[in-house]
Amino acid sequence: MKKLLAILLLFACAIATNAQNDTVTVISFNIRYNNPDDGDNIWENRRDNAVIMVNMENPDFLCVQEAYYVQLSYLLNSLQKYSYIGLGRDDGKQGGEHMAILYRKDRFEVVEHGDFWLSETPDVCSRGWDAVCHRIVTWGYFLDKQTGKHVYCFNTHLDHVGEVARRESVKLITQRIKEIVKDKKAPVFLTGDFNSDINSEIFDPLKKVMKQARKDAPVTDNKGTFNGWGSAPNNIVIDHIFYKNAKPMVFKTLNENKYGRALISDHYPIKGVFVY
Repeated sequence: MKKLLAILLLFACAIATNAQNDTVTVISFNIRYNNPDDGDNIWENRRDNAVIMVNMENPDFLCVQEAYYVQLSYLLNSLQKYSYIGLGRDDGKQGGEHMAILYRKDRFEVVEHGDFWLSETPDVCSRGWDAVCHRIVTWGYFLDKQTGKHVYCFNTHLDHVGEVARRESVKLITQRIKEIVKDKKAPVFLTGDFNSDINSEIFDPLKKVMKQARKDAPVTDNKGTFNGWGSAPNNIVIDHIFYKNAKPMVFKTLNENKYGRALISDHYPIKGVFVY
C-alpha cells in the first residue's frame, strides 16, 4: 500500500508540474515498416491503433523508427496537432525508412534541425562499416513556446546485423551530440531502437555524457520492448531513451492492450516523462 501511494504521489506531482508547462513527454516507437508480408499485422490493420496510442499518451515528441513515407503521411494526416522533421535514409529525401521526430506544433517551434548518416561519411547518404542497411539520425533544436525554454531531440535506429556498425555508430552519435548541442543548459533526449541491450559495451561512450531514463525514473519498469508479434520473450530490451539536463519522472513500456489491438507493432512504444 505504501508503494502504491508513493507511485500515485509521483504521478500527481508529474501532472501538477505539467500544468506549469515544464515537463516534456517523449515516446520512442519502432512502428514496423510497411511490410506486405506481415499477414494480419500489416500496417493497414494497425495504423488506426497506432493513432489511438498517440492520442491517448499525448507525447510532446513522438520519435518513430522504420517509418516509410506513406506511414508517416498517414500519421500526420490523422494527428493534426503534429508536424515532423526527418529524411528518408535511402536517398536523403523520402526514400526508405525515416527516423522522424513528430512534435506538437502548438507547443514547439523548430529552431534548427538536421540529419546525418551512421557511416564513415555521415554528411552524405551512405552506408557504414558492416551495416546491411543505411542508418540515419534525425535531430532537432526546439523552442518551447509556452515556457521560452529550448529542447534538443535526437532519434535513430542502429543496424540489426553489423556489430562494428553499432559500436561505431554510438561513438559517432556521442561525438555529434557534443558538436551539435551548443545550448549547454537545454535538455537533450536521444531515442531509438538500438538493437542492443543497455549493458552492451557499445554504450560506454554515450553513458559518459547521457543517462538512461529507464534506470533513473522513480516510476519505471523492466519489461521487454521487442515482442516479435507475440513470439519473443518479455526480456528483450533494445529500445531506449537517454537524457541530459532533465529529471525523469516516469518511464513506461506501453505493452498494455488498451489501444484496440494487442500489438500495434513488433516493438512496444516506450514513454518517458521528464521535468526540465
